[in-house]
Amino acid sequence: MKRHEAIAPLSRDHHLTLLLAQLLKKNAPVYRDLPDDAAGKANYAKKQFASKIKKHFELEEMILEMAKDCHPEINTLAATIKMEHRELTALFNSLAATTDLENTMHTLAIALENHIRKEERVLFPLLQQHCTEEMLQQISERLH
Repeated sequence: MKRHEAIAPLSRDHHLTLLLAQLLKKNAPVYRDLPDDAAGKANYAKKQFASKIKKHFELEEMILEMAKDCHPEINTLAATIKMEHRELTALFNSLAATTDLENTMHTLAIALENHIRKEERVLFPLLQQHCTEEMLQQISERLH
């Protein structure tokens, strides 16, 4: 499904975050210009979270609040998305203190990938289907 321009910036962010998820998986291939050791990958992940992903979560939650009356299914999914944001934040934060870096990164990678897939395959189509053009325009204004 073609992404509505109002939420396309979030999809573009997802592409980059999916690359991070792949990088953090056990036995990940080497990616050009990205770290290839566990400590480097963890530091890269922490920097990406602090500089981009945390703000992305905040924007998504703002949009979920704006769209809460568009459809009951969006409201139900919003609670799950917010809970996953908290869980992912805790996993990113745990990278600094874990004694099992590779397993923690792998767990984070799988959770991050599943979360993004849910937003892309379920949440965004619901928003596009049930939000009015006016609501999508308001969302667009908040994202741009």
